[in-house]
Amino acid sequence: MTMQHETRLPRVAYMKFPFRLEREGPAISTRMDHIREQVMQVLFTSPGERVFRPEFGFGARRHVFEPNAAPLWELARNRLFGSLAEALAGEVDPKTLKVEVGPGPNEPEVLLVTITYTIAALQKEESLSFTL
Repeated sequence: MTMQHETRLPRVAYMKFPFRLEREGPAISTRMDHIREQVMQVLFTSPGERVFRPEFGFGARRHVFEPNAAPLWELARNRLFGSLAEALAGEVDPKTLKVEVGPGPNEPEVLLVTITYTIAALQKEESLSFTL
């Protein structure tokens, strides 16, 4: 009896965020989509919102009506970086995680959040931008 060794990453189905049901059952995501959805969960979940993980989340909603100024950008960047580093541990290379927070180009009234990271297993860089 010979045993074969699997050399590829396993194909795992993840529940889609936000959760929804389809005709075949729960909607599913690929691994790449799942990582993007994790970033959105961190960004839009307020600390204290999850009962068993009260420290989880960045709380983008609370930044909407704050003054759009450099001290806020630095505070927001540091908080978001810490939350993302914890949530994406094992999925992304922590040395490649970059978070930029500041005004949008020619739009001082918006807060632009750009998150860049490299998927650890695939060495593929991803960049996501959110306007708050």
